[in-house]
Amino acid sequence: MPFQDPNEGRSASELQAQILLEREGRPFLVVRTEAGGQELHPLGSSGLTIGRDPASDIALPDDPEVSLLHAELELVGSSWILVDDGISSNGSFVNERPVRSRVRLADGDLIRVGATGLRFRDPSGTASRGSTAPTRGSTDVGPLTETQRRILIELCRPLATDQPASAPASNKAIAEQAHLSVDAVKAQLRALFERFDLAELPQIEKRSRLAERALRSGAIRPGDLVD
Repeated sequence: MPFQDPNEGRSASELQAQILLEREGRPFLVVRTEAGGQELHPLGSSGLTIGRDPASDIALPDDPEVSLLHAELELVGSSWILVDDGISSNGSFVNERPVRSRVRLADGDLIRVGATGLRFRDPSGTASRGSTAPTRGSTDVGPLTETQRRILIELCRPLATDQPASAPASNKAIAEQAHLSVDAVKAQLRALFERFDLAELPQIEKRSRLAERALRSGAIRPGDLVD
């Protein structure tokens, strides 16, 4: 089973489910199931277990590289700690760094156990850092023109299929649906990359990031993507 970031290929409804939890300010874990669906695990005041045992709080019975009891999450003060004191056979990793005993988690950290990825989110920002700061998706971009809205809707529309592998629409597809030229779409997208503070990202990332931020900021809502 190949290792996958659970946030890769999110559908619009999956992103919306995450946004709802973020607005509650509660830490949670994102897990991609064997069938390709998304599981969200809100974290309360008590710890939880991760393992192949079906009785685990986060059970991963389909990953043979995961131990029956692989790792634990503990709440220490206001911080969540990933604990693997040698209880797993293959070890645990945070951002691909091995966990020697305990690691304090920060917002956006990617946990790997076996071949399974779990994304840690802390919307309160208690331990946020780097590019995963929770303010990133909540930027007030101000009013959009009708043309910009049409382009963003068409860019995001493939995500409404709820297929995990869906990607934002191409310039050609946007142009056809928005009744614009491809050059006009490119020009508007450049302006939108600036508006959503994405101009400095590598070109290959800009489209997916723009679709994500358009939905996360509320500029485009999942209901806009349904005819």
